[in-house]
Amino acid sequence: MLPTRPLGTTGPAVSALGLGCMGMSALYGEADRAESLATLHAALEAGVTLLDTGDFYGMGHNELLIGEALRTAPAALREHALTSVKFGALRTVEGGFTGYDGRPAAVKNFAAYSLQRLGTDHIDVYRIARVDPDVPIEETVGAIAELVEAGHVRHIGLSEVGADTLRRAAAVAPITDLQIEYSLVSRGIEEKILPVARELGIGVTAYGVLSRGLISGHFTRDRALAPGDFRGMSPRFQGENLHRNLDLVDRLRAVAEAKGVSVAQTAIAWVLAQGDDIVPLVGARTRARLAEALGALDVTLDAADLAAIEEAVPAGAAAGERYPAAQMAHLDSEH
Repeated sequence: MLPTRPLGTTGPAVSALGLGCMGMSALYGEADRAESLATLHAALEAGVTLLDTGDFYGMGHNELLIGEALRTAPAALREHALTSVKFGALRTVEGGFTGYDGRPAAVKNFAAYSLQRLGTDHIDVYRIARVDPDVPIEETVGAIAELVEAGHVRHIGLSEVGADTLRRAAAVAPITDLQIEYSLVSRGIEEKILPVARELGIGVTAYGVLSRGLISGHFTRDRALAPGDFRGMSPRFQGENLHRNLDLVDRLRAVAEAKGVSVAQTAIAWVLAQGDDIVPLVGARTRARLAEALGALDVTLDAADLAAIEEAVPAGAAAGERYPAAQMAHLDSEH
């Protein structure tokens, strides 16, 4: 079994790495369904207990995929699996995003559909994907708290919120964790958000720990992206930004090779080393990438290693924002 970490002071103990499942259904081009299911099963067999999804990933496809994986997994593994679900994103038939809905009635509606697709009687951690600017966070969290009271949800989470919103939400009900981007090249939470989360006893589930593959060591300068791949619109993957960012990866590679581990393992291990209250989510879509990511749990970074990594990839060194401007505007964490 894998080492575990507490999901905040009010949440369950979960595997020290969680599996982010979005890429199996959306935003990174076509995915292999059979390989996705095999990867989910391999994760459960390895001891991964936290499966992260969103009801809008492939408009329900990802939840159905996870439901199938859980249904066909051995009972003992299924019983240890915990689901973390984001809701609230509004989609078009063509796949566009049109906003977020955090009204209490909508929260309960989203949850009802997620439970059906997942094939479970409860969601372990439930959170709105982005704050609805037209609905006070207190109302959205209050609705999730009612789902907790009814037994449909076990714990309340948040996603991409700033320090002030975190405080307001925690005043309504216990918040288990904040899901937010955190990596060597996305360190914005360190100044205000992470200290407040720690003050309030709220854990962090860190997504984007490899910056969508950018700092995985596998992304090349001449890589052609598939139609529909989110990275085709991401500022960090554009033009000169990409070249500058991959220069950072080359510097990180030198540190990784000196230690005898991969670039991805080094980047994941760095996030793991930032505190036992942080659980990285790895977006592995294949068993090979999953195995590599899990290998990060065997990497110990001492003070000299951490200093070398900081020198290779200093805070703020990444070129380009982490999302296009229109999506950055939806991030409460950036305001």
